[in-house]
Amino acid sequence: MLQRTRLFLDHHRVALYSEHLSYCSDDGQLYDLLPLPFTDESVRHVASRIRQVQDMLGRRIAVENISYYAAPYQALSEIDFLKAVLDEADCDLLLDVNNLFVNSINHGYDAAGYLAAIPPQRVVYLHVAGHYDEAEDLKIDTHGAAVKDGVWNLLAQAYGRFGALPTLLERDFNFPPLSELLGEVERIRAFQHKSRRLQEVRRA
Repeated sequence: MLQRTRLFLDHHRVALYSEHLSYCSDDGQLYDLLPLPFTDESVRHVASRIRQVQDMLGRRIAVENISYYAAPYQALSEIDFLKAVLDEADCDLLLDVNNLFVNSINHGYDAAGYLAAIPPQRVVYLHVAGHYDEAEDLKIDTHGAAVKDGVWNLLAQAYGRFGALPTLLERDFNFPPLSELLGEVERIRAFQHKSRRLQEVRRA
């Protein structure tokens, strides 16, 4: 499987390969993203698997932070677990800004502090999406709604810290008129343009 993946990536000159930082199978394929235990043992196990994949693919890969609603066990905080995996595996991060926002509300932590703790050199790509407001303190990651203001604000902060990285707008269902989607794309581009201008000013 990985050899076929490598041939595909090489043939199509794919610049970035990523996978969710989550369980994907047990006795069979799992059809949802289930969180890993935030433990040192889990860090070692996952990092070892990531290094094997990187060796077989002949390139660095990125892992993506997932949204989750309960965790099996948490000896480490979410950000400390993520940083430990990135460091031990020596891999990159695809930062899903919506997932970060959703988790920060559902689990009661500071999203800006989370961003500030991520090593900037690890972040190579961003995702944004919409979510469903189940309650004031419960957000559901759906990819089926417009991007919310809190996520836009967090995206602007991410560009400020990591630069105007490539960004994917995710929308899986409840598709609006194309003009609305293009409006969100233009908002992303405007944030990126502002980030580049600020970087130019800082370098001047």
